[in-house]
Amino acid sequence: MIKSLTGTLLVAAAATTLMAAPAAASTAGASSASVSASTATSKSAATASAQLIRTKVYFGRCRDTCTIKVRVTNISRRNLFNVRLNARLKVNGRKAGTCTDYVGGLRARRTTWAACTVRTSTLSNLYNDYLDGFSGFRYYASTYVSYRYYR
Repeated sequence: MIKSLTGTLLVAAAATTLMAAPAAASTAGASSASVSASTATSKSAATASAQLIRTKVYFGRCRDTCTIKVRVTNISRRNLFNVRLNARLKVNGRKAGTCTDYVGGLRARRTTWAACTVRTSTLSNLYNDYLDGFSGFRYYASTYVSYRYYR
C-alpha cells in the first residue's frame, strides 16, 4: 500500500471537521473522508512511473569476499544516464555488507554488466563460522539500481 502525504493531510483535515459536527453528520462525513483518502492514494499509485530496467544477479567467488555481478537491461526506448548499482549481501538472513558501482549511461534496449565486491569483517566472520561447522553459508543479494533520463 502506497501512502502519500496528501492522503494523510486529507484524513487529518476530515477529522478536524468531524469533531465540530454533530454525531449524526459524523458518520456521513467519515465515509466521504475515507473515499477521498482512498482516491488520493490511488492517484499517487497511478502517478508512480514504471521501471525502465531489469536486473539479474550472478555471483563470482563468494567466501571471505564476495563478488556480485549484475546484468542491467534497459527495457525502454529511452536512453538512461547516471545509472548506479547498490547491492546488499545477506548470509543466512544476516546483513553481511553492501557495495556500490557506477554503471554510467545505458542506451535504449541495451544490456550492460556491473560488478562490485563486498569485503567486510562480518562476511569474513560468517565464512569462518561456516568453515568451523557452526553454521551454513546461504548467501543472497538484493539490488537497487537508480537512474535518470530525459523526458
